[in-house]
Amino acid sequence: MSNDFFRFKRFRINHDRCAMKVGTDGVLLGAWGCVEGQRILDIGTGSGLIALMAAQRNTDAEVLGIDIDEAAISQARENVAQSPFCGRVGCILQDILTFQPEECYDSILCNPPFYTEDTLPPDLARSLARNSAALPFDKLIAIVCKILADGGFFSVVLPVQIMQTFTGLCLDKGLFLVRRCLVRTTTKKPPRRALLTFTKDNSQVTEETELCLMNPDGSRSLAYSELTKEFYL
Repeated sequence: MSNDFFRFKRFRINHDRCAMKVGTDGVLLGAWGCVEGQRILDIGTGSGLIALMAAQRNTDAEVLGIDIDEAAISQARENVAQSPFCGRVGCILQDILTFQPEECYDSILCNPPFYTEDTLPPDLARSLARNSAALPFDKLIAIVCKILADGGFFSVVLPVQIMQTFTGLCLDKGLFLVRRCLVRTTTKKPPRRALLTFTKDNSQVTEETELCLMNPDGSRSLAYSELTKEFYL
């Protein structure tokens, strides 16, 4: 695999101009997150990976990716243009905090910035992509509440350590947890990531699952292979 691109079954992602490269977090969210309805939004789209995965999973939806990184949006547009889903996926350069769509979204996905340390990574673009100071969780959740349709779903991937804090902030804004999957690399390691889905409907029971990515020999687990079988080569 080249460091400049990642090839999936139905599209290719070039990411040499993007702060955040194709990684497990994005693939997990793209394969697991809710993509129901006619209108899907990918916040912080980067290379366009999650937007394209959503378009592949929901063949009837219009998908929009939004990002504040000009280089990333430029590359995302190129990736979309070269994909089979170019007629249904768009990418715009804009701050989500000032985004005012004409209609609400049925599904919203976000692989949000989550570093909260005072010391940022040295590369500025990567810092913006990965530091929660660039998009505080409370502000992200507030805008999601405004643009998420009633009955819609908001899906994120986060480190397990901040899962409870994020869930509490969502609850304060009237978003209720309906799906949670804790992700561990191997059976011997504790969960490192949490996949979460929220909705405005507080009557649903939370579905809780776990996912182990790797077998003891380092190969992909059956569950991970099943989740990503339509994407990974």
